[in-house]
Amino acid sequence: MEDKILLAHGSGGKLAHELVEKSFVKAFANPFLAKLDDSAVFDLSGRLAFTTDSYVVSPIFFPGGDIGKLAVYGTVNDLAMAGAKPLYLSLAFIIEEGLPQAELNKIVNSTQRAAQEAGVQIVTGDTKVVNRGSADKLFINTAGVGVIPEGVDISGSKARPGDKVILSGTIGDHGIAVLSQREGLSFSTRLESDCAPLNSLVAAMLAVSLNIHCLRDPTRGGLATSLNELAKQSKVGIRIEEEKIPVREEVLAACEMLGFDPLYVANEGKLVAIVPAEDADKVLGAMLENHYGKDAVIIGEVSGEHPGRVVMKTCLGASRIIDMLVGDLLPRIC
Repeated sequence: MEDKILLAHGSGGKLAHELVEKSFVKAFANPFLAKLDDSAVFDLSGRLAFTTDSYVVSPIFFPGGDIGKLAVYGTVNDLAMAGAKPLYLSLAFIIEEGLPQAELNKIVNSTQRAAQEAGVQIVTGDTKVVNRGSADKLFINTAGVGVIPEGVDISGSKARPGDKVILSGTIGDHGIAVLSQREGLSFSTRLESDCAPLNSLVAAMLAVSLNIHCLRDPTRGGLATSLNELAKQSKVGIRIEEEKIPVREEVLAACEMLGFDPLYVANEGKLVAIVPAEDADKVLGAMLENHYGKDAVIIGEVSGEHPGRVVMKTCLGASRIIDMLVGDLLPRIC
């Protein structure tokens, strides 16, 4: 009979300790975690970035990733958007009774590989088991800590008129990949999530300019919502050009078929950067040399007109107001 997670695995007793030892401590082995204390203790200096997030994606496995990989990269990217070097993560697993042990192990191993690629350590965590039907297989909560290099001051409130808006690559890949798995859609070519760690890309950008004003990863709500957030935080207008925004043909076809606008579809491995015009070319050049920025492009600029509003020049030459996402286009996407 296939091994499955039991309520007793969350009891704090013998089965719980065995689960922690065999599934988590072994996979995430490092000196901080090995102590098995209730807190990880470490030394840090300088300005810190701290973030937390929760992941409830359905299904937990999708083309190009899974919930564990998504949790690590999503948390790393939130730190990177502050210009921080991510260092330490916590992971809390909320497991539904009946989840096959093999599926949990697969996700744990994927999570560790993701942490290794991102260059972070998982130093503390927690495990809870809930009754069958009280969750959807597995939820993950994270927290992350990183150090901000001296001279870096990145915030959504720092965009200024004349700044250029740079997008690191194609949009909509993650949302459509998860939706295709969930709904059983198939395409002539394999469409995968863009789930990726962006800290190395940000480090490369900061290596050529410390004057980056804003960074944002356009996850839920997509590119449109992220640009609106930045426009409102900075009290500026943002103007973008539709023909410059890269979208894969498969994503565009799926969006047309389903009635979605790719501007609002989630991403998990892309960023938007707002940088002074005089630094835009060298920042773009550094992005193009990085694997995760090889399709980067300048898509627009910041304006002093219409503060808090995003306007797109369409392929037909008209102007279209791009508002925030209203409602929930694709629920349970991350």
